[in-house]
Amino acid sequence: MDAAVKEAAVARFLREYPQVERAACDHPALLGCADVDWSRIPGCPAGIPVLLRGLLDETAGPKALSVLENVLMNSVFHVSAAMPAALPFLIHLAAVPDIAVRPGLVDLLVVAAELSLPVDADDERQVLLFGKDCDHPEREWCRAAFAAHASALRALLEDETLPDGLISADNRECLLRAVEPQPYPS
Repeated sequence: MDAAVKEAAVARFLREYPQVERAACDHPALLGCADVDWSRIPGCPAGIPVLLRGLLDETAGPKALSVLENVLMNSVFHVSAAMPAALPFLIHLAAVPDIAVRPGLVDLLVVAAELSLPVDADDERQVLLFGKDCDHPEREWCRAAFAAHASALRALLEDETLPDGLISADNRECLLRAVEPQPYPS
């Protein structure tokens, strides 16, 4: 999805949910979101903070998540350059117990974790599907973001108040792998 399409999707969201743009951005999970210079990230719509705020709105949340997923992914196999900057906020939002889109946030974190794993340069199929790591620095940046926020992600995974089934055993393992340093395949 190119930058113009992403910008248009954010604009449609804002027309549909104008209350989100006017909402205060003082939720602890979004602390620092306004300080990120989103417009300097290649292909990143400046409206990402509004989408992140929209996740907290019960009515706008599902649409905000859908638009955000499209903005943060360049294809089904590639995260966008904006994903590493968004990950800290996604991790903290997924820890909010009463957020309506929590299951979707966990799913998005799992996708980001899976797609940020190093690619074995000797595995022709992996390279064909995901490209080489040197051509996709956003994967390394995502790994760094997961590592930098490992304590918050572990706290989420260890939260005993999580609803049963919110994080499957496979997804839990995937997210735990994301916070551990991954050796580069030879």
